[in-house]
Amino acid sequence: MQHTPITPKFPHMLHGGDYNPEQWKAYPDILKQDIILMKKAEINCVSLGIFSWAEIEPEENQFSFDFLDKIINTLYENQIHTVLATPSGARPHWLAEKYPEVLRTDETGRKALFGQRENHCYTSPAYRERVRMIDTKLAERYASHPAVILWHISNEFCGECHCELCQNAFRQWLKEKYHTLDNLNHAWWSHFWSHTYTDWNQIHSPSPIGETSVHGLSVDWKRFVTYQSTDFMNAEIDAVKSVNPQIPVTTNFMGMYAYGLDYTAMSRKLDVISWDCYPEWHAFWGNHNVALVESLSHDMSRALKQRSFLLMECTPNTTNWRSISKLKKPGMHELSVVNAVAHGADSGMYFQIRQSRGSCEKFHSAVISHTGTEHTRTFREVSETGKLLRKIDSAVYGSSTPAKTAIIFDTENKWALDVIQGPRNIGLDYFGAIQKCYRYFWKNGINTDIVDETADFSKYELVIAPMLYMFRSGIQEKLRKFVENGGTLVTTVFSGIVNETDLCFLGEATEEKLSDVMGFWIEETDALYDDEHNLLNYQDLNYELSELCELLHPTTCKVLGTYQKDFYQGMPALTLNAFGRGLAYHIAASAEERFFDDFFSELVPQLNLERAMETNVPEGCSVTWREDAQGRKIIFLQNYAEESKEILLDKTYQDIVTDELCKDSLTVGGFSFRILRTLEETAHE
Repeated sequence: MQHTPITPKFPHMLHGGDYNPEQWKAYPDILKQDIILMKKAEINCVSLGIFSWAEIEPEENQFSFDFLDKIINTLYENQIHTVLATPSGARPHWLAEKYPEVLRTDETGRKALFGQRENHCYTSPAYRERVRMIDTKLAERYASHPAVILWHISNEFCGECHCELCQNAFRQWLKEKYHTLDNLNHAWWSHFWSHTYTDWNQIHSPSPIGETSVHGLSVDWKRFVTYQSTDFMNAEIDAVKSVNPQIPVTTNFMGMYAYGLDYTAMSRKLDVISWDCYPEWHAFWGNHNVALVESLSHDMSRALKQRSFLLMECTPNTTNWRSISKLKKPGMHELSVVNAVAHGADSGMYFQIRQSRGSCEKFHSAVISHTGTEHTRTFREVSETGKLLRKIDSAVYGSSTPAKTAIIFDTENKWALDVIQGPRNIGLDYFGAIQKCYRYFWKNGINTDIVDETADFSKYELVIAPMLYMFRSGIQEKLRKFVENGGTLVTTVFSGIVNETDLCFLGEATEEKLSDVMGFWIEETDALYDDEHNLLNYQDLNYELSELCELLHPTTCKVLGTYQKDFYQGMPALTLNAFGRGLAYHIAASAEERFFDDFFSELVPQLNLERAMETNVPEGCSVTWREDAQGRKIIFLQNYAEESKEILLDKTYQDIVTDELCKDSLTVGGFSFRILRTLEETAHE
């Protein structure tokens, strides 16, 4: 299957990154040299204007486009296209001085001074109007320019504002949601501690010097922040689309940024999903684990629109903001870009093209370093990556990633878990629970979508819901129909405990808890100390359990595994229930990774879930695949170990980089990859 192009005006793999020529206006020779070096590095596009507001509008209503005109035109003359940004992520001094309402207020009520970036009040009418004006001016000037292939809306939306404008907007949002204070008080259970609200103006955002005990308030505030940020972003989209609706729009997300914004809600008006990926390669927990987390975010980005996405930023070598900013070892840069492509990216783009000379990003790596030459390892590796993307463009660009497995990662569920206060206040490892379920599928080439509770599950054979503590409205009926119609559901410990306003479900076995689908009810949950463990016995093997152990009572389910220790020894720890034409499994404790590997290795063949290829994947490697318009698999073999690994092949393939035929086995070098394609006669049907 082939998707329509992400960037129709330039339907090719994008290779480029953030370029900030306004920093170099006083150095015209450097700007000329940059073009020469970009072409040598196989750069075909750059992101411009992200932090250019002060250049474009140095004084209020005094717009100057001459410099941007020259840059865009010169780049285009050299076959380099432009991803043009709206500059709302970093405002100029004059704007904050004239309109102080644009400055954010923190949760303690303290107003910020001018500085940093991504720190505007998203409610401020003055800021919204100034943003609308400059966005419209940009669109009127450039939306029909042949060089401009994509709008980059603002930059890395994040953060909160607690000013009175935002407090009033929050109250209005709550009025529209709950209509009456009686409804709100019940939904938030605010009669607790005599915190009943009797006037809408009594409601304030959560604060360490105010209210933090009402969890419904905390979760709804996070929802409001997403709503208001999305509304701000959508206003920017409307401004540029009003001039030319044909240019697609994106904004750069930040992977699984579950602490601040719900990307599913934000993505609806975007044409293209893009994200900024900065893994901590060569950390002590191992490159294979780092790649797993990176891949999870790639799969989530792809699933947001069920199509290919853009890797908008990654570092060509090292960041400058980690506690320790380690160099990428030779080969790791190209391998990390290939991993993004393997999971559905149609680009490899960087922060940044030229390294800043001063300020806080001067030591963040770039395609062009402070040396200003091509004689660096980073430049050579970026150039090789550009050549690779050009080589595989016709085979890979726009190809699809068919997935019959979904793992539910729900941002609102994460928010609720973050404020839970019990049973483990030292943390519930929600991300870890997701990763343990994901690892088997990622390693073995079983394409997996990362979705939230709002997704349509009907296309999947298998849905996994790790630690789905909060059942948002309607999720019970969706999962019930999924299983009833023949799907297989896997849930894990601490799922289905509260509703969407964080109120606990009442009763023993109820449909609200999916008790009919799962076939049991839960009496209580034991929290384990960090050095304490129980055991799950399953098929005569024992698996270590940690964190939480549920004590459940079967109604219709079959017990597959039991606890081996403590006063609940012999009670169910793993269950299976037949419901309708489908099956529902439940893992009642936080199990070790080895259990999930064994459990899914048995379950997957029963469901006939398709793998990239039938082979045993060596430790330290992963296999991922896409599908082209002719139904042929494009298979990415990736090795995150320093030493070479041999992978046995189940049939003959063609290497799309070298064009050679590969059969029996092949060797993948350390920090390297191979990209194969099935032959016509063995194409995937």
